[in-house]
Amino acid sequence: MFCLSILKDTVAIHPSNFGAPPEDALIAEINKKYANRVLHEVGLCICVFDIAEAGEGKVRYGDGFLWYKVVFRLVVFRPFTSEVIVAKVKSSDEDGIRLTVGFFDDLYIPVAYLPQPSAFDPNERAHFWLPDSALTTTTELLDTPVAERMYIDQGEVIRVRVESDEFCDDEPGPPKVTEGVQMKHEPKRPPYVVCCSIAEQGLGPVAWWNGSTQVEEGDEEMEQG
Repeated sequence: MFCLSILKDTVAIHPSNFGAPPEDALIAEINKKYANRVLHEVGLCICVFDIAEAGEGKVRYGDGFLWYKVVFRLVVFRPFTSEVIVAKVKSSDEDGIRLTVGFFDDLYIPVAYLPQPSAFDPNERAHFWLPDSALTTTTELLDTPVAERMYIDQGEVIRVRVESDEFCDDEPGPPKVTEGVQMKHEPKRPPYVVCCSIAEQGLGPVAWWNGSTQVEEGDEEMEQG
């Protein structure tokens, strides 16, 4: 889920920080610039891991800052394809489920990657799975007894497999004017999106598999004994 990425940059140290150790001052400035920022094709930057290389600080005419050419390693959030991670359900709609890992909220499970047969219950605002059912249509599934449904509720801890990720580099263009006065606002896409799946055994809400996990652990202990 996390990896190290090597980056190069020129970092400025404000005169007020000249008394601090250079490495500490550089780390503070790099974190200020990169932390919680998505870098295209890199991932979500978390924090500096270490400084690999730093040149001598040079003062530029007119600003009084010390400028350093720095090579550093950043801790980056970018789960790899097929990795299994644990997240929480943030919200659900007809298109799928949105997840969060606390510091990142743009993980999604499209409807195609839900276990089948499943459907979205508009009253509960949640998707549910009906295991071992031959029903296929949403209408048929919504006519089933609620007690037989396995809901994926908001806030539930869920185990997912990463299918893909996508970076969006939307640049704001000039506002579009309709009827001379009203401006049309296009929905802005998140800069980084992770697509996930729960359409296989062992994935989905952790509570679904707690019973089977306990049985498996007990069987292993018996075999070892």
